[in-house]
Parts: sequence; structure tokens; C-alpha cells
Amino acid sequence: MEKIKFSREETKAIVGEIQDYFREELDQSIGTIPAEMLMQFFAERMGSYFYNRGLYDAQALVKKQVDNLTDEIFSLERPTNHLR
Repeated sequence: MEKIKFSREETKAIVGEIQDYFREELDQSIGTIPAEMLMQFFAERMGSYFYNRGLYDAQALVKKQVDNLTDEIFSLERPTNHLR
């Protein structure tokens, strides 16, 4: 799997979320560099779990849509005359 890369804007937003979490939930401050290191740690070590979950969810959605489409196509069938 290719390494997860975030744009500068995404990194800035994620780092801000980490800093907010530390401040609000842990009553601690964390600097930009440690927050970015923590983000990289999660991206490298756990990113594939989140990525795979997204793939599984997308696969389930596509399967559901295909099943619905199959049902719709089946409903278009017309009765055939029976051979005598």
C-alpha cells in the first residue's frame, strides 16, 4: 500500500484537531511538531485499518446497489406465452 500523504492544508487541519483534543479532553497543550508526529504515527501504524474499513463499506454499498439494480431489472421481465 502506498504511504498515506496529506496536503499541507489537511495536515494543518488534522494537527489543529489533535491540539484541540488534547486541550479539551486531556487539559493539556501539545505543540505543532508533536501533534504532527502523532498524526504521522497514526497514519503509518493505523491508517490501513481505517482505509480498509472504508473499502469494506464502499464494497457493501456497491453490492447493495447492484442487488437493487438486479431487482429492478428483474421487475421489468414480461410474462412469456406458454408453449402448447
